[in-house]
Amino acid sequence: MNKKRPVHLNLLKISLPLPGLISILHRASGVILFLALPLLLLMLQFSLHSPESYAQLGQTLQHPLIKIMWLGLLWGFVHHFCCGIRHLALDMHYGVKLAQARASSRWVMIISVFTTLLLGAWLW
Repeated sequence: MNKKRPVHLNLLKISLPLPGLISILHRASGVILFLALPLLLLMLQFSLHSPESYAQLGQTLQHPLIKIMWLGLLWGFVHHFCCGIRHLALDMHYGVKLAQARASSRWVMIISVFTTLLLGAWLW
């Protein structure tokens, strides 16, 4: 057997189909949300500690860089939620055909980006 098999995969040269990209983004958004939990809990603690710390947190959250961070977290949450519903449907054998899977992954991207833009407009 003299097959020309690659020794390693170059992940930068592999072009994933949209459902594969959606699945990877689902995992990445889950990691981002998990890593953001300590920060979110710290902000909850500041908001509940005293009226002064609540006012200080409100002023801090008005900074443009913090708003961009919130926008990223909002996208992570919305994308993870929509893609989670898609994965649950796939687990129940709904939309497992190739055309349906591609269409549902397109809808996940459209809904997550559109909802993030709406929430971002409300945030700013």
